Amino acid sequence: MSKVAMYLQEHISGEVVTNAALLGAMSRDGSVLEIAPEMVVYPRTTNDIRKVARFAWQLAEKGHMLPLTARGSGTDQTGAAIGKGIILSLPAHMNAILEFDAKQKLVRVQPGINAKALNDALLLHGVGIPSMPYSAAYSTVGGAVANNATGPLAGKYGDMSNWTHQLEVVLANGDILQTQRLSKRDLNKKKGLQTFEGEIYRNLDNLIEDNKQVIHEKLVSDIRDNVGYSSIAKVKQKDGSFDLTPLIVGSQGTLGMISEMIMKSDFMSGQSSVTVAAFTSKEAARDAIDHLGGFEPAFLEYYDGECFTVAAAQGKHYGFAKGMETPVSAVLLIGFDDFNERARHRKLKKVNKQLEKAGAVIESAEGEAADELLAVREVTAYAAMPLAKDASAPPLFDSVYVPRERFEEFSSALATLAAKHNVTLPLHGRVLDSVYSTRPTLQLHKVGDKQKIFKLLDEYSQLVDQYSGHLIAGGGEGRVKARFALAVFDDTVIQLFNGIKAIFDPYALLNPGVKQPLDIRQLVSHLRSDYDTASIPDHTPYN
Repeated sequence: MSKVAMYLQEHISGEVVTNAALLGAMSRDGSVLEIAPEMVVYPRTTNDIRKVARFAWQLAEKGHMLPLTARGSGTDQTGAAIGKGIILSLPAHMNAILEFDAKQKLVRVQPGINAKALNDALLLHGVGIPSMPYSAAYSTVGGAVANNATGPLAGKYGDMSNWTHQLEVVLANGDILQTQRLSKRDLNKKKGLQTFEGEIYRNLDNLIEDNKQVIHEKLVSDIRDNVGYSSIAKVKQKDGSFDLTPLIVGSQGTLGMISEMIMKSDFMSGQSSVTVAAFTSKEAARDAIDHLGGFEPAFLEYYDGECFTVAAAQGKHYGFAKGMETPVSAVLLIGFDDFNERARHRKLKKVNKQLEKAGAVIESAEGEAADELLAVREVTAYAAMPLAKDASAPPLFDSVYVPRERFEEFSSALATLAAKHNVTLPLHGRVLDSVYSTRPTLQLHKVGDKQKIFKLLDEYSQLVDQYSGHLIAGGGEGRVKARFALAVFDDTVIQLFNGIKAIFDPYALLNPGVKQPLDIRQLVSHLRSDYDTASIPDHTPYN
């Protein structure tokens, strides 16, 4: 064990580990990258995180870099949960529900708590956080907030930023910052502090004022775009009030390390009424989509027929498609979560009539039986776990935004791109907020397929931009996608983002390389020669 590790071991209540096997496990997350840390710290308290950060800051002042990466369950698909230096693994000890205010429906939690466990506990009180990600069963709330993740109900309820009330953040120097909406008067008080927190408020307010036009013209949007620090547009309001919460949410641990969260919750029915509709043509499915949004569903999802072809090749068949004379070309999944059972039933009945007119083969279920139909979502797992030897389907193209009016054009262009690179790219995603995913099957032990990763990412990101979309809509860009996601911005925006990072992290200690346009050679140097979803801690391929 190094002298640094021994020193930290003596000064924190948690544990410091340098075991080679553990470092190997912590060198990977849900991405195609691999970076080995020097040590892993399991903090027990916020004070432990503060001590580690303060020590790293003091080393940086002397010219010695010891980067810090906060980590949840290690399922991040963009390389944001790995890094050199110290990994601070939060789920082991910092995983508690600290307080629940039933009147305000606010819950105070630690970042390492499992997302599903939190919602299960809240549901005992009749409430929940509806925007929990697909990965809720095996990921942490801290990770969901750090990535501004989205889930199956995001089209109706928004992303995690909509449900994050306040944050406690350990800054790069070990100081604590509590985020909240500040009035103009309170902001001035903060700016008067002779501390690192005061420095952050002063410099960030000045940066916002100096870049008003850039922010207004290039970053203000109703469309979800998680790339960079685009949420800077939400920090300062017209009345002069100021809140750092939206900036920290989605920053992937590059501006500070979240040590506590106060999350919003709301009443949830816990029941749903669901219809699965299979179409023999993609065009008919897309035409049907135009009419279904008006029924105000909780979710409306689209799946290319190729997803079911892959599943069928692995022996998985779905009952709703058995009676079809021709192969399934597209499938829609639509559901309602209204509290009133009659209201759900009426809506489902109207939707089914609409789908039957469109020529779809449908299957419906309500109440507890609806859970069986929702299993159709797991069809994407078969594409994520190809049977061919040494083949894998890395998450390169998950959660992009494509506007509904450009979806058909985008789909056609995507088919051309897939043919060009000799891969299949079946789309699936959420129609209500226009967020879609697809995964190519590659063999990463082959040099050609390794090179293909970044060619595909480059051309795919250009395709998304060409059809008025955004590459980063359901999470963060991390290391893997940052170069391509940031390429759509001009120098004024990049300089703004760099300015934000420099204010919070002047020594570049916090997750360096994340949300930064790394050189291709750097990315290639971190590429894994394999990608196996089963080897990722607490990971399941369902997405």
